[in-house]
Order: sequence, then C-alpha cells, then structure tokens
Amino acid sequence: MSSVSFVLSGFAALLAATQISGGPAQAERAVAVLANSPAVKAALAGARTGEPATVDLQVRLAQIPAPPFKESVRAQELRRLFVEAGLKNVRIDRVGNVVGDRPGSLPHPHVVIAAHLDTVFPEGTDVRVRRDGPVLHGPGVGDDSRGLAMLVAAIRAMNAANIRTDGPLTFVADVGEEGLGDLRGMKELFDVTLKGQADRFVAVDGAGMGIASTFVASRRYRVTFSGPGGHSFGDFGLASPVDALARAVTKISAIPVPAEPKTTFNVGRIGGGTAVNAIPADAWMELDLRSADRRALAALDASVKSAISAAVSETGAGRRGAVAVKSELLGERPGGALPADSPLVLIARAATHAVGGSPIEAISSSDANYPMSLGIPSIELATGGRGAGTHSINESFDTTNSALGTERLVLVAIALAQR
Repeated sequence: MSSVSFVLSGFAALLAATQISGGPAQAERAVAVLANSPAVKAALAGARTGEPATVDLQVRLAQIPAPPFKESVRAQELRRLFVEAGLKNVRIDRVGNVVGDRPGSLPHPHVVIAAHLDTVFPEGTDVRVRRDGPVLHGPGVGDDSRGLAMLVAAIRAMNAANIRTDGPLTFVADVGEEGLGDLRGMKELFDVTLKGQADRFVAVDGAGMGIASTFVASRRYRVTFSGPGGHSFGDFGLASPVDALARAVTKISAIPVPAEPKTTFNVGRIGGGTAVNAIPADAWMELDLRSADRRALAALDASVKSAISAAVSETGAGRRGAVAVKSELLGERPGGALPADSPLVLIARAATHAVGGSPIEAISSSDANYPMSLGIPSIELATGGRGAGTHSINESFDTTNSALGTERLVLVAIALAQR
C-alpha cells in the first residue's frame, strides 16, 4: 500500500468514527491528518499557487454570455476545459449539463460537485470584466463564473498531485439554476443522467467561506390580470388590470412574515398594457416566495393568494366590467436540511480550518436543493474572496485570499470521496 493510500485509509477510519460519535473534534483530527499527507499537501499547494490562473479563467468565463436557457456557448467551453484537465467520459446531456468523471478505485462513495453555467442577465448585457487591483467588476463575475473556474482548478490540482480516491468524483457545469430555470439541470442530472449513482453532493456557489446545509424552499408565480380594455378617455371608468395589479402589490407588501424562520417575498417583474392612452386589457407580475420552513412558505402562499383575490374584488367595486386573474406556477424549489452534526457539515468545517479559513454557517437556495430533496446528503461551499452586488450589473468579486476557497474545495472533494 502506498503512503497516500495509507493516509486516506486512515482518514476513512477516522471518518467512520466521526459518523458513529458525531464528534466535531474527531472530524477536525481526520481532516488535519488528510491535509498533511504529502500528496494532499501537494494538491493544496497547487491550488494555492495556481490561483492567479484560476482568477484569469474566472474572468474569461464571465465574459462568455450565458443568459437563462442560453448557456450552450459557455457549456462548450467547459466541455473543452474538462477534457483538457483530464476528466473522463466528458459529455453534455440532453438539457445542456456538462458532465465529466474522475474515476476512483471503487464505485462508491460517488461524489458529485457542481457549479452553474447560467446567469440572471438577459441577452445583450455587457459582460466585460473590469479589474481594479484585486477586485473584479462585471455582471456574473462571481455568480457563478467563480464556481466554474474552481471546478477546473480543483481537477487540475488533484491530477497534478496524482491524488487517488476510493470513490469517483463527477464534476458538473449545470444549466437552469437561476431565474425561471427551475433547477432543470439538477432535475435532469439526478433523475436521468446520474440517476441512482450519487452518494454525496456539493454545490459551489456564492462568495466567502460560507457552508450551507439548510436550503430554502421557494415558489415562483406569474400572475396575469385581464379586463375589457379601452380608451383612456372614452372608456374611463372601466375596471383596469393595472389597478388590480397595483392593489395586489400593495397588499402583498403589507403581509407580515416571520424573521425566524426567515420568510420572504418579492415582486421581481411587472408588465402590461399597450399605450399610455389605453386602459390595459392585461397586466402581469412575477412573484418569488421563499422560506426555510415548509409550513411558513405554505402560510405565505395562502396570504399572497388572499391578497390577490381581495385586490381583484376591490378593483371591480364601482367600476364597469370586471377583472379576472390567473396564477401560473413557474417553478417550485424543494427545501431541506442536514443536521448540524452531519459528516458532510463537520468535514466542510474542518476543511475550512485546515486551509486557514473561518467557516460561516449559511442558509441558501441553490443546486443543492434538489438532491437534498431526494435524500442525497448535500452542502453548498462558497468560493472564497468577497462578493458584492450579486444579480446586478454592478456585481464585483474581491479576489483577496480567494485561494482559500479553491483549497477548501480540493480538500473537501478528496475527503468526501473516501469510504
């Protein structure tokens, strides 16, 4: 048995003890032993010294447009990078996920690690990145171009150090995480492409050193109000769909929601009408409802529907004609959580300490929601550095100490792929 295999076998034994006792001290010890083995130490050093190249790749990927449902150009580049980095069986599945394997000596544990290809920005957005010292400025420069670059960096670092793992690692650049994508990439991945194969899942998303193991459930609706429409002067007094929409938004904004569990709502888009001098025949809005608690989300959903119904009734009072309303569910994200003493959580915390970082507990809504709902233990690892302005054209990513995120990903990947 090689010295590397001996160390990894020792780690597996310590991990087994951690699973039995649930002790964070045991996880810290196991991961420290692993991190100080010669091969793993070399992989971590490679990730650290390769960070300037990782940042350069992050910038290059950010400048390849990937609007919702139009990720194919960026996907082709990730396919090329996966092949170049040495992954096996690199393919693009039928919805556009880029999937590549790093085989292990055994079929299990099978660890899947993913970052998403898509951004929230529509076609035509200027995605050029500007550098200001260590700070990168540009739409999507962090979310999730950083995660994609880290996947490639982790593969390179492990291969350069000749790391061998018990179980296989599958790396995925997935579609459909943002906006109305409704996690279509994850659904295809776990329902078809890798159905029944994955034992553990890691999403790579967000800036900083956060570790998320609680995933927020959400529901997204498009609500359309319709009425007779008419001339603004000649038909004055007709019930207006815009009036109903405005009343609904006002009522929704007054709905009380709990701070714990955190529960939120947002009217993200509105539209309708044809001209300034025409009473609209239709108006619409898109709603996002979220909560870390299933019952709180259901209560919010009921309150929103009641507010919309009341708004329609008020709009018709004393007006000619009537306004109708139709609600369409655009997407539903299941939630879920791992216990605080889950081996995945303990390993992620210990890996953060081992690379010199400070773990931050986080709640998220990401690719991890779907596998978690299927019973696959899942976490989300943030990408190091510091982010600001996410989902805005003013997004930025400060690369100061960002190598910690890359090193942590390498260490977690190796650790989770051991029996």
